[in-house]
Amino acid sequence: MTTSGSKTVVCASCGRKNRVPAAGDGRPKCGNCGTPLPWIVDAGDDDFAEIAEKAAPIVLVDLWATWCGPCRMVSPALEQVARELAGKIKLVKVDVDQAPRLSQRFQVQAVPTLLLLDQGEAIARQAGAAPAHVLRQWVEETIAGRR
Repeated sequence: MTTSGSKTVVCASCGRKNRVPAAGDGRPKCGNCGTPLPWIVDAGDDDFAEIAEKAAPIVLVDLWATWCGPCRMVSPALEQVARELAGKIKLVKVDVDQAPRLSQRFQVQAVPTLLLLDQGEAIARQAGAAPAHVLRQWVEETIAGRR
């Protein structure tokens, strides 16, 4: 894994702080106890390919906007899902106002729009906000359908 553009994440199991890169190979794990760490990063037009399309786990893309109330409501639920499914998914947040090429590429008509990508290929799409348990079920069912 690379360490440029990294965030510090505290391991839920042992409390150790770990640097988790925005892009890299594999899946982040705690350097102390080996527990999978949540992978939550921001991306835009210029770095989306490196951050999202080359990621090993399934990528949950949150296409959102700062002015969008439902986007602000669903963000904590998405982060909860990313923590609960650490090691299985990577959450990539894209501000559509700052990433017009991605917005056009994914034909975003409304925000929030959620995508699941497998090696850059869109395998599921959902528009609108939902509670964490509904989002987790959607992600898990989609992943199970890929096996």
